Amino acid sequence: MSVREQAALVLEDGRVFRGEAYGAVGATVGEAVFCTGMTGYQETLTDPSYHRQIVVATAPQIGNTGWNDEDDESARIWVSGYVVRDPARVPSNWRSRRSLDSELERQGVVGISGVDTRTLTRHLRERGAMRSGVFSGAELSDVDTMVGRVQASPQMAGADLAGDVTTPEPYVIPAVGERRFRVAALDLGIKANTPRLMAARGIEVHVLPLKSTVEDLLAVSPDGVFLSNGPGDPATMDHAVAVTRQVLERRLPLFGICFGNQILGRALGRETYKMRYGHRGINIPVIDTATGKVAITAQNHGFALEGEPGEVFDTPYGSAVVSHYCPNDNTVEGLRCQEVPAFSVQYHPEAAAGPHDAAPLFDEFVTLMEQAR
Repeated sequence: MSVREQAALVLEDGRVFRGEAYGAVGATVGEAVFCTGMTGYQETLTDPSYHRQIVVATAPQIGNTGWNDEDDESARIWVSGYVVRDPARVPSNWRSRRSLDSELERQGVVGISGVDTRTLTRHLRERGAMRSGVFSGAELSDVDTMVGRVQASPQMAGADLAGDVTTPEPYVIPAVGERRFRVAALDLGIKANTPRLMAARGIEVHVLPLKSTVEDLLAVSPDGVFLSNGPGDPATMDHAVAVTRQVLERRLPLFGICFGNQILGRALGRETYKMRYGHRGINIPVIDTATGKVAITAQNHGFALEGEPGEVFDTPYGSAVVSHYCPNDNTVEGLRCQEVPAFSVQYHPEAAAGPHDAAPLFDEFVTLMEQAR
């Protein structure tokens, strides 16, 4: 399309950013958040954890490598909308099959380009992530009407979204080579690279729907249980928390990432809270409180667990420790139980777009299962 439709990004506080339609033309609402990753936009857009969020890319040029058929983290794009500054006119990469613009349009994802994303990001850092909407074509109207539509949309706090993204039926990712272990993975919004990395370590992964009971997990005779990433407010996940507590009571090895870290935290008696603007990107530092080692990590979360770096606390399953934290704001980035075989991290060791500093956490899970035997 040589002449693009005009578009507007409207925030719930009344701030308006004008630009041009990018992807599908229409209207969409969601929570405006910014992602600081300079690469990996395809993995970001297909990450189920971004369900009902309008993602702002802080990297100014987006779409340079187009869209391929290998890097999707799920079967579809999950973001509600996409905001970019300077989209690539022509993609250039040997794996590219089509442009990002055409894929957004094909999947009906409403976006906007030409936005001053630097100013927008500063605004979200100062005011916090907030409800927003992208409007273009016939949906573009007067500011008051658009702001009203945004303010009528649901808040992210209290949002129960994992049920929207979980698998409807169980499925199995076989181990690569000889099967060494079998893991039951509770799908809260799992990304494709997670079972892939476990399979590479000889783990047969049974991915189970969110509604699964502990009996469903035990039915696959697992050597361990995995809690995946996912969208929404962890305070709504009472079922997953109850299942996690039953797993802890049975002393099955357990590993959780991102949303799974918050679920384990709740099962251990910790509270969660909504962050001002969250952590989203592939360049976020995390410190291991036991070793002082720093890992650069991929993250995507807008909620966090209460706690202090290195804090040791009592749980119904013995003591636990806040094992990792982010030095940018001292938020909790990991938990480790000291009397039952369970641990979790807030970041993404499976990060397909990198960095890969945290990938050895899957080896720690393997070690935990070996010790349990």
